[in-house]
Amino acid sequence: MQTILIIIHAPPYGSERCLSALRLATALAGRDDKPELSIFLMSDATVVGLPNQIDGAGNGLQGMVEQLVAAGVTIKLCRTCALARGLGDLPLIPGTSIGTLPELAEYTLQADKVITF
Repeated sequence: MQTILIIIHAPPYGSERCLSALRLATALAGRDDKPELSIFLMSDATVVGLPNQIDGAGNGLQGMVEQLVAAGVTIKLCRTCALARGLGDLPLIPGTSIGTLPELAEYTLQADKVITF
């Protein structure tokens, strides 16, 4: 089985990069030969882990995140990035969690492919 890490830096607003990353992750998670998939949210992308976030077109991103979690995708928010944005004590979408750079390093070393947005 292939292991894929998707690192998202782009915010859920202002461009479609975050949405494109989540759409790709959803397509990968829906395949019959589903890879082991991890998503690490960094910079402004960490806000995607908060409930009720929408993209620039008004589409709900929470449903996409919940679908990915239900498919077994690991979704982590960079601790440093989340704390810098005041997200440390806020509730997250169930199934997402705060992650660390050592965890990201481990995911990177284990991944067959790393994709960044």
